[in-house]
Amino acid sequence: MNSSYTRLRGKKIVVTGGSGFLGSFVVEALQAVGVTEICVPRKQNYDLTQREAAAQLYADATPNILIHLAATVGGIGANRSNPGRFFYENMAMGLHVIDEARRYGRLEKLVFVGTTCSYARDTATPFCEDDLWSGYPEKTNAPYGIAKRALLVMLQGYRRQYDLNSIYLIPANLYGPGDNFDAETSHVIPALIRKFVEARQQRLPSVSVWGTGQVSREFLYVEDAAEGIVLAAKHYEKPEPVNLGSNVEIFIKDLVNKIADAVGYQGKIEWDSTQPDGQPRRHLSVERAFREFGFHARTNLEVGLRKTLAWYEERCTAISGRIGQA
Repeated sequence: MNSSYTRLRGKKIVVTGGSGFLGSFVVEALQAVGVTEICVPRKQNYDLTQREAAAQLYADATPNILIHLAATVGGIGANRSNPGRFFYENMAMGLHVIDEARRYGRLEKLVFVGTTCSYARDTATPFCEDDLWSGYPEKTNAPYGIAKRALLVMLQGYRRQYDLNSIYLIPANLYGPGDNFDAETSHVIPALIRKFVEARQQRLPSVSVWGTGQVSREFLYVEDAAEGIVLAAKHYEKPEPVNLGSNVEIFIKDLVNKIADAVGYQGKIEWDSTQPDGQPRRHLSVERAFREFGFHARTNLEVGLRKTLAWYEERCTAISGRIGQA
């Protein structure tokens, strides 16, 4: 492990996106290591797509460390429907957070979270960080991926020219309790859980799933991701990006079967090959994360899926109960 160390306890830490899915777990992980001054800015107060709002955030919160998690994200369908918005909003937020950090001048560390969508469509697996520039990303989410990749270049440039201390992390596909289960914007695991739970409840004879099932993904449980981010904030000081992953690759067909079994759905699964699969494979090399700050994922997929499903079903039961009482 890298011998450098950033003290977190006693620091003022801003977590943009801290009320969101990943952000809420990062806030908990910071509290667990003794951080007491955590600022979670609200979008209605600080719209980071506007430079003035980013400047005001630094002025109001006076942070020592900023962890930038705020992002405009979604699954394949949402990316396909909003390429301009996904590029602009992610680029604008990152651009303003980084440049206003330079202007603020007192930030000890900027922790920036990127995306596996930045990797080229046909990157050889496992994806190594040095291969980030090997080609063009998968077209269904290229605007989002390229925006995030460009911000890595900005961070490295600002480190060289302005001595802005920053690190850049690339997590695998995240999932877990509290994920976005919206039918239009969710990622693959919450989308499948919702689909199969509703099919079971409605006793549907079949479920249609996008694509062919022949592509693969790597999934990282959200609590593990939060732990990795905090470890990196403490121990990592270099300009090179670092993957955060589980080191487990699974084909979507196998994932679908696992979720259907966990839900208890026994109907037919139909594959809609007219819909896109996305990137052919995703599997991250996690050697750098372990070498530099000792990170390794601790939650296997089966356990993580059970916890995510339990959270979703408990939430559905609570909502149904409130409706019944109305």
